[in-house]
Amino acid sequence: METDSLVMKEAAIAYPQGFPQMLAMSDTEFVEEIRLLAAAKLYEMGRLSAGKAAQLAGMSRVPFLALLTTFGVSAINIQGKEIDEEIAAARELVA
Repeated sequence: METDSLVMKEAAIAYPQGFPQMLAMSDTEFVEEIRLLAAAKLYEMGRLSAGKAAQLAGMSRVPFLALLTTFGVSAINIQGKEIDEEIAAARELVA
């Protein structure tokens, strides 16, 4: 089995001093939440799969999916065309 070697890069986001404390968070907690929110939004928009979004968030897939409802994001993210394909596949199984 082949494993992907992960080379991580960083993105910097400037924010005013005191923002984390205003939200009753440490600087580290604030950065982690921004990372999780970015991953959740990219997943919600269909830009990343659940696995890739979880990777961006720095966690495994199942805990990531469980946290999505905290941000008002559905863990089931199927787009219009995919819904039709899933329905067709289900009908074939029943037939």
